[in-house]
This record gives sequence, structure tokens and C-alpha cells, in this order.
Amino acid sequence: MDVVSDAIAAVRIGRPSSNRLRVHGAWCARIPAYDGAGFHVVLAGGCRLLPDGGAPLVLGPGDAVLLPHGTGHVLADTALDPETAANATPIDQLLTPGRPQAPAGSAGADAPADAGPDAGAAELLCGKYRLDHSRTHPLMAELPDVVHLPNRLGRHPELRAAVDLLGGELAADRPGGALAVPGLIDLLLVYMVRAWLTREPAARPTAQPPTAQPAGARWPAALHDPVVAAALRAVHEDPAHPWTTDRLAERAGVSRATLTRRFTALVGSPPMAYLTWWRLTRAAALLRDTAHPLEAVARRVGYSTPYALSHAFTRLFGTTPGRYRTASTHPA
Repeated sequence: MDVVSDAIAAVRIGRPSSNRLRVHGAWCARIPAYDGAGFHVVLAGGCRLLPDGGAPLVLGPGDAVLLPHGTGHVLADTALDPETAANATPIDQLLTPGRPQAPAGSAGADAPADAGPDAGAAELLCGKYRLDHSRTHPLMAELPDVVHLPNRLGRHPELRAAVDLLGGELAADRPGGALAVPGLIDLLLVYMVRAWLTREPAARPTAQPPTAQPAGARWPAALHDPVVAAALRAVHEDPAHPWTTDRLAERAGVSRATLTRRFTALVGSPPMAYLTWWRLTRAAALLRDTAHPLEAVARRVGYSTPYALSHAFTRLFGTTPGRYRTASTHPA
């Protein structure tokens, strides 16, 4: 797979969930911190989002927000003082999966359809992804606590199309919806991460040689650097291949020294260190998600023997592959 697909697949577990929220009048809802990622898309009207420990955001129609680290936050019709935000109604009390709902005391889902933003009306898609943060790819770890994607004409058309499709599925009980909705939510996550990568200033191509990037700017730059992107693509397409720095440099069309310098500056580690980390991360995923014997797992991630894999795995994760599999299958 490609880097973005692998970064998401490495941490995603279980099935995502989603709801459609329609509210009128004065309202305020708290979403506590959770072990995963969440999103909101404003379908109509507007609202405020106040992340724990962060600056408030004003959201308008078509705006999308991704909270990749499960940051707790409050949604409301207007600006909030700290006391009101702390006492907000838990959002789980306001939602029924897949159906428009409204909090008690509001005008409710039966309010006039022409009630505009000035009347405090808002309609949102809300969802959550279950993620295993013990295997977080650095690309996902680098995402800020809140990724705000404003609705701008001509920007991110595939994201807008996915939002429209998901909104339509949640608005009606259609045949095949049980498969369509989770697939569209997964697609939405890919499009939101892709939108963040392409809008970052570091993602813009430059003729200047790269220098060491701050942690929050590495991956947009890495995926848009032709040399580093070529090496990453080779590693992720076939992690079991007997790669060396020379072979990766040949694939990227540069010298060994050039690849090492550019890769380390933009990714944060040398090519072979990243390859080792990714192989062991893939091994962890296979141990958790499949019943493949250790020998088969070793071959699939580029280790010649189970012993070689076990030694490297224990050094990185602090436990043997067998114990890791048991703990993942039967958590305490």
C-alpha cells in the first residue's frame, strides 16, 4: 500500500460509528476525550467548537473538523464561558445513531426547516474511529489536535462528495446502508488526512534542498519530496524486500548520501531505521489481526527466521511476539 493508507490501516481497529445531529435554539453538548479519532461536518447552519485546552473555532456550512487524537471538546450554538462548557450535556444523551435528534429544551427535529443560522439552527454529521494508538504511524501522530477544513469553493471536491453521500445515507434507511455507511466514514478519514497533507505550507514543492523539519511539518514535506517519496513508496509497497540504503537510493535515482540526508531531514530517521520500524509495526499488526504462525509473519515482513524477528521485536516493543499476541487477543 501507499504511506497514507498504511498509516491509517496500522492503527484502525473495529468499525467506525456516526450520527446525524439536528438542533435548534440554545444548545451545548460535550464530547469527552476518547481513545480514537472523531470528526464533525456542518451540513447546515453553524456552531462553535471548543477543544479542551485549545482555541475556539467558528464553524459554518460545509466546514469539516477532524480530531485525530480523540481530544475532548464542546459543541454549542454560541461562544461559551468555562463554567457553561464544563457543565455541557454529554452528546451521547442527544444522539440516536443514524437519525436526526435534538437536545431537550430545544425546538427539536420538528422545528421549521427554514430556521437559519441566526435562529441557532445547525445540522451536523458526527462520527468516531476506533484507533490503536500503541501502533501510531508518525504521520498520524504529527496531525494537530484539531484539523479544521473550511468549506471553500473548489477545494477538496472528493471530501465534499463523500460528505454528501454519507449525509444521504444517514438521512434515510436505505438497503445496503449497513455496508455503505462504514465504508463512507473510512473514506472520509482518508480524504481529511489527504486534505491536511496538501494544504500544509511544507507540502509545497521547493527547489531548495531540505533541512531538518520541525515535528509538525515533516510528513507533508516528505510525501511531496520526489526523492523521499520514492523511497517511502518502495518500502511500503514491499517491506519484505531485502532493501539496503543503496537499493533505495537507486530506486529514488540519487546517491546513497543524498537519500540519507534528505530522508533523515524530512522523516526524522535514516532510511534503514524507518524500514526496521515499519517492518516490526507490520509484524505487530499481523500478530494482532491474524492467526499466522510466527514463521509466516517473519517472512511477510522481511525477516529470514522467527528468531530474527523475535529478537528485533522484543528490542522495540519490550515483549516477545507470542506475549504481544496473547495480550492483544485477551486484553487485561
